[in-house]
Amino acid sequence: MFKRLGDSIDARPSLRVKRTRTHCMVVCKNKGPLVVVYPEGVWYQCKDEHALNRIVTEHLEEGRLVNDLIFHKLGEGDVGSVDGVSMDGKFIND
Repeated sequence: MFKRLGDSIDARPSLRVKRTRTHCMVVCKNKGPLVVVYPEGVWYQCKDEHALNRIVTEHLEEGRLVNDLIFHKLGEGDVGSVDGVSMDGKFIND
């Protein structure tokens, strides 16, 4: 996914984006990979290439949040879930 993200960013020369790897960010345990976008401080669950492409196109390129993939926002805290489990570990009923 990291290489695909780089390829996707490189295919858009107008984007001025830096990507980097980090060590484990804990919340992704068995739920990753994650994409965190700063300076907005938006944490996305990015399970597949479709989600990755939406984040690059909608957020990085068009400046719109991809709300259905967000589970944490800087300053707001946990705003969603990862695979139907809230960030405090409780299951969310549909």
